[in-house]
Amino acid sequence: MPAPPAVRAWRRWPAPPGYEAQWRRLLDAALELDLGPEDLAEGGLDTVAAAREWKPATVALYSKVARYGGIGLPLPRTPEPDPLRLDLLPLTQVRDDALEHLRTVAWCSLALAWPATVGQFRALRRDQVRATAHRLVIGTPDGDWAVSGALTGWHAWEEARNRFPVLAESPWVLPALRKGPGPASRVGGQLSSQALQVTFGKHAARTAGHLRAAARPRDREAVEALATAYTSLSYDSFRRLALAAGTEPVAPRGAVRAQRRAPRREG
Repeated sequence: MPAPPAVRAWRRWPAPPGYEAQWRRLLDAALELDLGPEDLAEGGLDTVAAAREWKPATVALYSKVARYGGIGLPLPRTPEPDPLRLDLLPLTQVRDDALEHLRTVAWCSLALAWPATVGQFRALRRDQVRATAHRLVIGTPDGDWAVSGALTGWHAWEEARNRFPVLAESPWVLPALRKGPGPASRVGGQLSSQALQVTFGKHAARTAGHLRAAARPRDREAVEALATAYTSLSYDSFRRLALAAGTEPVAPRGAVRAQRRAPRREG
């Protein structure tokens, strides 16, 4: 018996509760290629992802949404950059005074020594971060983490956001800089996990462009390899790389102080 048209097939699959917007975007992307839910279950999201130029984090998100809706897709792993050890310090360097850039630099600087999940960073409040003369201290119900090497990025971001009252009053370490499509979205509000993933991807790609533009002729081959790795880098991979370099995982283990084993600069 022939399969029903894709539009009719999708009508039989209700959106999973809480993911109606993401389900609609997945549906629209599939219908552009005349794919029904059964086609996705059989062939996966590769065709749709290629047509939409989705990054690995986006593919992971819509795979999860499809599974919640009852479509049996395998959940893809975010690919590890190659090589496993990657120089992440360029992502923590202040290059200009753009708010989005400074916000992500502060995030990456914290994450090198406090490799929390996206959800933990999304929920991190400013009153949980205290600056001392030599380091930042992040306080959580599970303990305190001392973060070295993040002061420069943190102070640059704090100074920039304090020039705008709505950002200065926001309780979030990583607040929204513009109003999004959702009715509850507002400047200074809490960012979604998806927005943070997209923000990180943009920052990594822009850093790659900066590295290429600033490369000296004798360093061009090494810089190109690093920049290429950055173009596919997601925050999940960044976090795994930080952990592989010796940073303590962020977990409920009491008063754990995460310290990088490799020496790092202050500031």
